[in-house]
Amino acid sequence: MDEALTEDDFYSGPLRGIFSKLHSKGVLSHVQTLILDGLSVPADLVREIMAEDRFNVRILSLRECKHLNQTKLQQVLRYAVRPGRPEGTPKLRGLYIFGRKDLPRPLLSNTWRVPPNRNAPQAPAGVLGSEGAQIGLEWNSRSSAALHDSLPSDDQQRWYDRSGRVLTSATGTTSAWADTLFDCEGIISFDAVLCRGPRHDITTTSSKDFLQPAIAGVALGPQGCETCGTFPEGPAVFGRTDEKTLPLLAPPPLHASTVRAAQRPETIDTTFPSLIVRCEDCLRGRWCERCNRSWCETCYQEPISRTAAPQQAPQTTTATDHQGPPIKVYTKLCVEHCLVGEMMMSADGFWGRASEQMSE
Repeated sequence: MDEALTEDDFYSGPLRGIFSKLHSKGVLSHVQTLILDGLSVPADLVREIMAEDRFNVRILSLRECKHLNQTKLQQVLRYAVRPGRPEGTPKLRGLYIFGRKDLPRPLLSNTWRVPPNRNAPQAPAGVLGSEGAQIGLEWNSRSSAALHDSLPSDDQQRWYDRSGRVLTSATGTTSAWADTLFDCEGIISFDAVLCRGPRHDITTTSSKDFLQPAIAGVALGPQGCETCGTFPEGPAVFGRTDEKTLPLLAPPPLHASTVRAAQRPETIDTTFPSLIVRCEDCLRGRWCERCNRSWCETCYQEPISRTAAPQQAPQTTTATDHQGPPIKVYTKLCVEHCLVGEMMMSADGFWGRASEQMSE
């Protein structure tokens, strides 16, 4: 090995060799969607993909890549979207980095197939060995694959349903990535979005309540607030709100390398679902981590008694007392639905003994 070979050169060697062969055959310039999930992809190789003329990649997926320096990648992205960049750059429009790589697509079963040659050895004897059964099994397999392709992806269900936390990796929790997404707004889209809560807008909130840009990692479903059914910033809807309010959905599109195709949710009609997501700082004290119920700032203000005496157990009554409205969320659980059950389980260890004591 060459002593001058760096660590990044070593790990990116296999992919560089593949890219060199594709370039020599005139194929590389036609690749607009590039999926490198789970492979060894150093940040220097990402810089080459974004900067060199031989690449024409519009959608890039780097989920769960190995030997990928997150800090260097953030620097590459910020340099690519700098104000003085050449016109028409960067070519990259969508980047998958926060989610998990896709599971393999279900393959057609090759266990039972009609033998192409009648004189060839037949399938095992029995009911499954008959020609009709083999044809039926193959068509069932094809139907399963077609159904799999037509159903909404798990990624869409996580974002658009009331599913709680949508970012499973620690990548999306860093403030450096939030600043990177802020710098790339309107230029490069990601499989995550920034929180649009009012506390992130200095023009609508006081300086003591202002929060720096943060990635929205909690999906609140189309309903949003339990009281009013929405949030002050309003839901994001495909085709009606700006692209920066919508995340890229997995799997990456293979037939249209555009951000619009990557953000479009699957639907059976022309009505697209609403998306309400926020960061955990904006939801602190107003979101139940167990049932994912939440309340907006307009409908629920944390009572003074909750801040003054956090160690005091909340009252489950819904009546308003002299200290303010009743507490809706306590120790990250909603008082009305989840807190009582949690207290019973912690006291007795299981529901049976608690129920017996209550009946006595």
